[in-house]
Amino acid sequence: MSTPVKKVPIHLQSSQNRLVIRHGQIVNEDGIIDEDVYIEDGIIKQIGKNLIIPGGTRTIDARGKYILPGGIDPHTHFEFDFMGAKSVDDFYQGTKAAVAGGTTMIIDFAFPKPGESILDCFYNYREKADDAVCCDYALHICLPQWSEEVKRDMEKLCKEHGINSFKMFMAYGFMLNDAELYSAFDHCQKLGAVAQVHAENGSIIVKNVEKLIAKGIVGPEGHELSRPEEVEAEAVNRACVIAKQVDCPLYVVHVMSKQASETLSLARSNGTQVYGEALAAGLSKDGSHCKHHSFEYSAGHVLSPPLRSDPTTPLALMNYLAQDVLQTVGSDNCTFNKAQKELGKNDFTKIPNGVNGVEDRMSVVWEKGVHAGIIDLCRFVAITSSNAAKIFNLYPRKGYIGIGSDADIVIWNGNATRTISAKTHHQAVDFNIFEGMVVHGVPEFVIVNGRVIVDDGQLKAIQGFGRFIDTPVFPPFVYDPSKVDELKPQKNHHQERELENIREIEKLHLEEKVCPTPTLPDGNIGTPSCKGGRPEGQRNIQDSTFSISEDLDVERKSCIRVRNPPGGKSTGFW
Repeated sequence: MSTPVKKVPIHLQSSQNRLVIRHGQIVNEDGIIDEDVYIEDGIIKQIGKNLIIPGGTRTIDARGKYILPGGIDPHTHFEFDFMGAKSVDDFYQGTKAAVAGGTTMIIDFAFPKPGESILDCFYNYREKADDAVCCDYALHICLPQWSEEVKRDMEKLCKEHGINSFKMFMAYGFMLNDAELYSAFDHCQKLGAVAQVHAENGSIIVKNVEKLIAKGIVGPEGHELSRPEEVEAEAVNRACVIAKQVDCPLYVVHVMSKQASETLSLARSNGTQVYGEALAAGLSKDGSHCKHHSFEYSAGHVLSPPLRSDPTTPLALMNYLAQDVLQTVGSDNCTFNKAQKELGKNDFTKIPNGVNGVEDRMSVVWEKGVHAGIIDLCRFVAITSSNAAKIFNLYPRKGYIGIGSDADIVIWNGNATRTISAKTHHQAVDFNIFEGMVVHGVPEFVIVNGRVIVDDGQLKAIQGFGRFIDTPVFPPFVYDPSKVDELKPQKNHHQERELENIREIEKLHLEEKVCPTPTLPDGNIGTPSCKGGRPEGQRNIQDSTFSISEDLDVERKSCIRVRNPPGGKSTGFW
């Protein structure tokens, strides 16, 4: 016999603590099912039909909508000091915007200040983020130099602080040379970490910049001219070759060109364990925007690697995502206001590199991928959530809707539309690279750790509600892919047996059914009374140990007859 459900006083029943999502389609990267989802204490506890749920449970009707794992943005830069400016989206504003767009976890890049160790950098980022984030977050650590101290700190970060990824640069003044990349990749492999690279040939870029400045090309159009496609593709190839020598898994951030993607595809076919990340900006914009007569507009599109002048590039990148040449979509959200961008008004090399995207990433991918007919729903989930969770060892806690997973969920309306604008977005930046773009795909409800943060389109972000999440070393997806399926929760046979036992008991005690204690009126908290029908597709046993399932073809008794009521026996009424 199953254990009776303990009654909880009405005033203690929390609609934020218990939640059931009904009638929607659950979309994971491996399939779609028509089931309901019950959430309690921030965890997915049940998936199925006729769920056994306690009273005080809020019901969300997702009829006609998709129930998706919350998005994971693997590439953000909040409060980042870069090129003489600090990105204007801090951890509160940035994660607030992320949640508004359907992203329930971000992975930010912690970049050390001059003279700061990577260990101190980690502590400082934790101090900035922990009390500010509106959703869960993790950290990548950047390595602007290579030394024995860096090597020791990497080991400590992996073993004691939940870090499993390190980013190296092949461009800018803090790029590592090939020998240093070799040593860093080798150390990552021994630690069970994932090596990341910003892949551009920095030495060639420096020489190209000198020539362009000498010719008087100083506007934003010079940015792409200084770092053409082959400069990106060469660095991707070199990084793949180095990584293969030491058998280190490699993650190439912000792949922005067809040549770089083809290079990555060839390396994968030759056995290199390498993964590629596209950007939302790269899927919707091309380099023509950097040639606009308005400096403010053109500078607002400057990022590295740059948007490509070839207008077919955005479509090509989406096709590479569909073909699994690229595996994830990040935002590379690194936002600078108009005044900050004007630092490079007379010299494109001084324009702070970066654009927005953390809020609009999910909708842009839906518009350019699903709505365009290039990818299906499952692939959408993979490239916006699940693959990042797998690569950085968060799966299936994140990036998956399964029993035991964190309740980070988006109820997505694929038919609704919205127009993107800096006037209406939730970010601190005064420019939006997707300005005026009409996108299909809108998050109507966003649930973070079991709490409804976007409620029927209304954002109710909570500063500091998010948590730092460890990313353990040796992610199975990159170090032992055969073990990934073992991580998924198995079918809950115990839950099924319990349900069958309760149904048998209900048959035996049918005549003993009594009226429950009166409950609150119909509303968001859905506790049915004895006279009204239960909500379709679920059962509530809060009112008694026994209840009658909808699939029993038996008439319900209303109440037991009272023969001796308080105050004496009456006649004519009983």
